Amino acid sequence: MLVRCSFEELAALTAGAERTLQTAAVGGAGVVAPPQEIVDVEALLPRLTGDLDVRTLAEQRSLCRAVDLILETLRARMDETILEQYVGAEDAVVAYFDYAHVLTIRERIRRVGKEMEALIELITGAPPTEDSARRITFPE
Repeated sequence: MLVRCSFEELAALTAGAERTLQTAAVGGAGVVAPPQEIVDVEALLPRLTGDLDVRTLAEQRSLCRAVDLILETLRARMDETILEQYVGAEDAVVAYFDYAHVLTIRERIRRVGKEMEALIELITGAPPTEDSARRITFPE
């Protein structure tokens, strides 16, 4: 299944992913994440060249974890920028738009996941398991 992404959304997601990994690498202030979520962000970064082709529910779940962590990082940046400067400052507005672009991508990724879950349940007659989430593929 395909998750369509605009240029602006990809730019915001890329910047957010890089900031998330940088924050995790220095271990400084910011969002603390489990190692699997960091791995998910690392796996996502090279894919940010266009629309996202999501082939399995397991892959969708990985994308969702990565984007959730990126969103957390961007929200912290937005809050920090607003408090350090003011709500109408250029940096605060840019931080808001980065956050908003990634938020819309996350919603599309979640919708794709719901569709995949419903299709797996239709195919197998049971809710998705970890095995079916990895095994059943969805064409573009």
